[in-house]
Amino acid sequence: MTIERTFSCLKQRPAPSRKKTSMTGSISGNATSNGKETGPARIQRELRIVQLLFDISQALNRSLDLEAMMPPVLTLICDYFGAVCSAIVLIDPDTGAIEMDVAHGYSKEGPSRMRSRWSAAIIRKVVETGVPAVIETVSKESLIQDGPIARVDSANGRGEEVSFISVPICGGNGVIGAVSAGCSRSEGSSIDEDVRLLSAIAPLLGQAIDIRREASGRERILQEENSRLQSEILDHFKPANIVGNSHPIRQVCRLVNQVASSQACVLITGESGVGKELVAEAIHVNSHRAEKPFLTVNLSALPENLIEGELFGQSHSAHPGAAERRGQIEMADGGTLFLDEVSRLSTATQVRLLRFLQDKEFERPGDSTTIHVDTRIISATDRNLEDLTRNYLFRQDLYYRLNVFPIFVPPLRERKTDIIMLANHFVERAGLKYGKAIGRISSSAIDMLMSYHWPGNIRELESCIERAVLLSTDGVIHAHYLPPSIQTAESASTRHHGNLQVTLAALESELIVDALRSSGGNVASAADALGITRKLMRLRISKYGIDPQAFQARGA
Repeated sequence: MTIERTFSCLKQRPAPSRKKTSMTGSISGNATSNGKETGPARIQRELRIVQLLFDISQALNRSLDLEAMMPPVLTLICDYFGAVCSAIVLIDPDTGAIEMDVAHGYSKEGPSRMRSRWSAAIIRKVVETGVPAVIETVSKESLIQDGPIARVDSANGRGEEVSFISVPICGGNGVIGAVSAGCSRSEGSSIDEDVRLLSAIAPLLGQAIDIRREASGRERILQEENSRLQSEILDHFKPANIVGNSHPIRQVCRLVNQVASSQACVLITGESGVGKELVAEAIHVNSHRAEKPFLTVNLSALPENLIEGELFGQSHSAHPGAAERRGQIEMADGGTLFLDEVSRLSTATQVRLLRFLQDKEFERPGDSTTIHVDTRIISATDRNLEDLTRNYLFRQDLYYRLNVFPIFVPPLRERKTDIIMLANHFVERAGLKYGKAIGRISSSAIDMLMSYHWPGNIRELESCIERAVLLSTDGVIHAHYLPPSIQTAESASTRHHGNLQVTLAALESELIVDALRSSGGNVASAADALGITRKLMRLRISKYGIDPQAFQARGA
């Protein structure tokens, strides 16, 4: 069934004239099609039309959401026309695709079948031409005997024929959609009157849609501007001790910026080695406590029986010969105490810490003197505290006290764009530490660093780079300076294992590639840099299948 066949059954109606001086006159005319309408009846109908237009205007003003405002309008259309169904279809001005399709009065499967079969073609034609389309008697059109309109008609039960009317909705940029209705044909009703009335409703819809689209566009622009400004603020705020510019690490910095000035407890989670202590330090440095102490207690490094004394101190009366000693919480008064691996706390210590978080006071073990301090607690763990609370291994009330503001630090494998920046940072730091001038990291080493999954995260990366700096003799971090766990066969460009000849060949190939990259693909300059003849250089290039032009194209 073709679209051309579909439109052979339609009557194309010209758009209503705009030269009428009276709205009601332009809509209603002076009589119905059979000429039997009396003066009072016409006045009554025109009052109903005015009331309908007023009700639709009110419905359009109730919401700025396009989808929310459409159903009440369709209900009003159905109520006035005695329509068995109605629909509003909007077209995306950029793509021309259907942006919104809201229907009223169809069965659950009706609208989808309508869109996929004949009604979509009718509405598309109305949108393209800007001319109303009418099917005067749906039941007499064999083309749509099995369509949803026909099914609704047969279920009507009032013995009335149904006509289908579709009218274009015009906006500031032309036709933007169509409003349609399946109208019952009662005695004395006129299709032309219905077309004119639906055409009077369409501009109201068009104006409302334009207003909402314009408001949505302004909101989108404001959101984009807000994101841009937040990004600029973050660039200015970026903590000096956090290296990286990936989206995940920028999100961490944004959270640090938001919580730093508050008094809230922060729980930093993430795998071991991701830099949780650096995040805690960044919060402290950017808070009003920056001039006060920042102390760290690694709870996993302390025996369980010593943790309580380390945090809360010791009284001279705790046991014979005991010396009075201040705990870390007291020593960090006015500043910040970072509790690393907080999940290692014993049950008794959890109770003491909970009381301190609630009241900012505590007693040293063995003493009844209450001590008041203003210490902010930032904690961290690589374990799932929620699971521990469910298994009664960690107090739920303490978890809620510690987890006021959670910050998750993503693993290095989820922010690989930071690897090179971190590697260069560690190269510079290790070079200063060991008195070595390291100029760069070779391309093959970079490939290895980027392809490795980093189970030890940043701590492992730092260790690898420090090792490579110690091994380097020419100011370059080569791939063979990296630990064996990182040197995969794929990144070393070989499938063999443990063969000295192959290993030397891989090293030679890497040196040639680095020389060509440095010389911008100039074979003569690369040969001079390696101290070999140009003939030998060309032989090696041919042997390893290296293309010098690739480095010229990269401009490296």
